Amino acid sequence: MNGMGRVFSIFLAGFVVAMVGSAVAALSLKRRFIANASPTADEIRLAAIFEPISFESHATGFRGGDVELWYGGGIIDLRGATLDPAGATLRVRTVFGGAQLLVPDSWNVTTRVMGIGGAGDGRPRKDRAADAPHLTIEGTTFFGGLGVTSDIPAEAVRSVREAVAKRRAAGSAGPGVPVMEPEPVIS
Repeated sequence: MNGMGRVFSIFLAGFVVAMVGSAVAALSLKRRFIANASPTADEIRLAAIFEPISFESHATGFRGGDVELWYGGGIIDLRGATLDPAGATLRVRTVFGGAQLLVPDSWNVTTRVMGIGGAGDGRPRKDRAADAPHLTIEGTTFFGGLGVTSDIPAEAVRSVREAVAKRRAAGSAGPGVPVMEPEPVIS
């Protein structure tokens, strides 16, 4: 085997080991992760670990939270939330997963995500007011990411909601799989 072939084989073997290792870590995280997926929570903890996510916030003083996207993804909609006057920080970690983050067009967004992949603000560039609400996204990514936008096709939202509903109907969705519509309370 020539030198380049050997280097490629080592790289490929390392990549496969990383995938298997991260899948085992994701299963472990899924068992111990405690989600806070209340649409009115000012601080959230969301997870899409081997499953889809569809979440819509209506918080009145949103401060941020944690988002884990491991081999899963979907839509996180913050357009109905009001940011805390001091701003908010959303900490994300993606491993072979990702999500679309929807924010109001008026918000200032700063991304500080490092790794292979990332987070990007796909909204059109425009001058936003200096005192506009400010969201900071920080974290790490390994072959995944987070796309920031203010609009999304209705078909995409419907598709993700259907995937979450199918997962729930199959009985495999846990507390880390929030849906946009609140569950009915049965007394």
